[in-house]
Amino acid sequence: MAIEINAVKRDVKGTGASRRLRHAGTVPGVVYGGGKDAIALEINYKELFLQFRHETFHASVLSLIIDGKKESVLLRDFQMHPVRNTIQHIDFQRVSTTEKIHVKVPLHFINADVAPGVKLGGGIVAHILTEADVSCLAKDLPEFIEVDVATLEMGHSIHLSQIKLPKGVTFVQLAHDNDAAVASIAKTRGGASAAAAAETPAA
Repeated sequence: MAIEINAVKRDVKGTGASRRLRHAGTVPGVVYGGGKDAIALEINYKELFLQFRHETFHASVLSLIIDGKKESVLLRDFQMHPVRNTIQHIDFQRVSTTEKIHVKVPLHFINADVAPGVKLGGGIVAHILTEADVSCLAKDLPEFIEVDVATLEMGHSIHLSQIKLPKGVTFVQLAHDNDAAVASIAKTRGGASAAAAAETPAA
């Protein structure tokens, strides 16, 4: 089920108008693309923030409802206040059902506790990438991609080409011959002996 965002058209534009909107508890924004005109928006801050804080909001096709009419969109950009960490402005892009989209999708690492480099070598899984750019149709967009590190040895890495992807989804970097490393097993500071000593009660 798509995340729904309610918005209304914003008639007044400019820095001063945007500042007044924020003081009134709304966030200025815009939706563009899809062969249609860009529309300036205003969105209730509390409703937006409840969705914005979730990972899926940033890597999913969203349902933007403008004055009762739904459009499928992606989050494309946002600005945060440097001190208060509040949303200052937000951009959405319309998506087509027939054209592929490029979206950064979060990586979820699983089975780190059984990886030989961790279980036997006393190392830790180092996350080199936490998200990756994928290409797919909107209907095939995954909320996240699992990276199974169950067989990872000490000093070894897992690369994009080794990750199983859902049907219809490809890594953009691989299409450009960039088989980037995603995770590796690194030695802990002091090595396994230090970890063992820490677990042994003092006499």
